Amino acid sequence: MKYTNTVIFDLDGTLLNTLWDLTEATNYALKECGYPERSYDEIKQFVGNGVEMLIRRAVPKDTSEDRIQEVLAIFKIFYLHNSKNNTKPYDGIIELLEHLKKKGFKIGVVSNKFDKAVKNLCNDYFFGLIDVATGESSDVPKKPAPIGVLKTIEELGANPDKTVMIGDSEVDIETAKNAGIMSIGVLWGFRDEKTLVDAGADELVDSPERLELIL
Repeated sequence: MKYTNTVIFDLDGTLLNTLWDLTEATNYALKECGYPERSYDEIKQFVGNGVEMLIRRAVPKDTSEDRIQEVLAIFKIFYLHNSKNNTKPYDGIIELLEHLKKKGFKIGVVSNKFDKAVKNLCNDYFFGLIDVATGESSDVPKKPAPIGVLKTIEELGANPDKTVMIGDSEVDIETAKNAGIMSIGVLWGFRDEKTLVDAGADELVDSPERLELIL
């Protein structure tokens, strides 16, 4: 990947460990609507396809559509005000981004989290280090649809042939394939090595330091 000059990161499980705050927000919304709460390990398996899918997986199976949307709305409001209670960058991530910036890399983030939360988190934790941050919106469907990645590449003024997608889940690897770009799976996030291997990641890394060496 020595010719790569553009990197697009997933956010949750790749740059930021957000799982405790996602668990808290999910359980707050469930409790408000009278549903059983979920464990940390359950939420870890539910994330990766956006917050609506997280909520759909968290509520009881016979929950009506109206009630699902009610839980989702409560989640979004709570999360916007509580997304930084326990969230923090993984060890070595800030240094990685700083080094990539100094070397002239273009850096984007594409997440299945809703767009406002993505932009807020990137601004709060990675100010000046992320060139373009894109989340789910009416114009950008969730990954593995490639639209968010392709839009970000265009906004960066980048070449897809020199771009790599970096993420912790099978969704990110599939997104890279759909966008026609390379992929790197990280092993410190929310999925295990087998999941990333089965998804067809071009490379796997176990630390930000190793990721920098590959790039």
